[in-house]
Amino acid sequence: MAKATLSFVCQNCGAAYNRWQGKCESCGEWNTLAEEDLTGAASMPASIRSKRRGRAFKLESLTGTSEQAPRLSSGLGELDRVTGGGFVRGSVLLVGGDPGIGKSTLLTQATSLMAREGHRIVYISGEEAVAQVRLRATRLGLADAAVQLAAETSVEDIITTLSEGAVPRLIVIDSIQTMWTDTVESAPGTVTQVRASAQALIRFAKKSGAAIILVGHVTKDGQIAGPRVVEHMVDAVLSFEGEGSQQFRILRAVKNRFGPTDEIGVFEMTGLGLREVANPSELFLSERDLGSPGTAVFAGMEGTRPVLVELQALVVPTTLGTPRRAVVGWDSSRLSMVLAVLEAHCGVKLSGYDVYFNVAGGLRINEPAADLAAAAALVSSLANAPLPTDAVYFGEISLSGAVRPVAQSSARLKEAAKLGFARAILPETARGDAGGDAGLTLNTVGGLSGLVADIAARGSPKPGRDNGKSTAPEKNAAPARFRRQEG
Repeated sequence: MAKATLSFVCQNCGAAYNRWQGKCESCGEWNTLAEEDLTGAASMPASIRSKRRGRAFKLESLTGTSEQAPRLSSGLGELDRVTGGGFVRGSVLLVGGDPGIGKSTLLTQATSLMAREGHRIVYISGEEAVAQVRLRATRLGLADAAVQLAAETSVEDIITTLSEGAVPRLIVIDSIQTMWTDTVESAPGTVTQVRASAQALIRFAKKSGAAIILVGHVTKDGQIAGPRVVEHMVDAVLSFEGEGSQQFRILRAVKNRFGPTDEIGVFEMTGLGLREVANPSELFLSERDLGSPGTAVFAGMEGTRPVLVELQALVVPTTLGTPRRAVVGWDSSRLSMVLAVLEAHCGVKLSGYDVYFNVAGGLRINEPAADLAAAAALVSSLANAPLPTDAVYFGEISLSGAVRPVAQSSARLKEAAKLGFARAILPETARGDAGGDAGLTLNTVGGLSGLVADIAARGSPKPGRDNGKSTAPEKNAAPARFRRQEG
């Protein structure tokens, strides 16, 4: 009889300890260790590992032809873009997102569209009853789709049922945290159960050739809950992002063995479900406040798609000992670097000001090409100088204050011209790469100090409360605040 083995496992990272402690030394989280009985986990391989010798298998060479099954389209162009053209046979995807962001809605729409094409699609819900899933499909107008539903949490029962009859083309497990397997004795949702359940489902997908989508919960900091090893086990990890107050939803590939990881899919949440957004730039700029200081339009790239988005900055005198830096949608370290370059090389003293920075529309920007647009928005807010409404900005700022070129300048300029912009502020060395500017006026910048001087020259003191006069002229007078350093 197997001896009971108790261990304390971190529910955040999966690290195991012999005794309980308040802090996990592996991930640094507090109060995440839970007691689990690992007797089943230790004895489970005993049924698999037998005393017989291993079976010899055939080794293949790199050369040769392989029969690659065509990808299975989801019926949603934005979802296919993120996955690399559709679902690969035998692949396993992990989809994560905040509660209520629309994961189940997206998968219900995708599975219904695929079922209408004649594919066998199975939707297993561990959190909702079949009636609840039907109610959502009715609300979305997809109740006539031949999707096979079930409310089940036992992995063994699920695999046995799916093994009967024709192999499903796509299986949705919503969610992996609710699944449990008899091979381990931990409670559902624990690290051990999530890992064992995911492994059993992945083994079934590779053996049968069915594509499986696992829905995963996320923690308070936006990471997919459960052990990180699950993310390494699956073939692709998709993150469904968005703010509850915004109607935009961004589907981003964090990991993808069969496609790119820099593509995004843009959706709009409506009363009839998620609507695909073919031109996200037009949607992000639809409610732009023209002529306001502190706003700049950035021409960015998300994979192969150019995206124009508005960057907003607010610079106000601080009342605290340490100025506040609040960033939404951009890297806070990148903002600190831009502020340091502005102060060191352009004479912009921001040590006495609070800085608030936001990317409009709920988009998350990761590329350094946004440096120039962010610097222009910051200087525009401080100098109270509105930027031209028909101009776009892009360029990387180096620590020396120089503006460096970025890739795919031509695609950025074509997208700007298509949306009605007339000029572009870009690095000086990028003019040769901007062959397809479509008639845009190109204003090149070699150094950040020149751009700062031009914006500051158009600035005006901010009106105060006394008959439009400034209450702090020594702080808000733009020409005095921007001292261009020579040499």
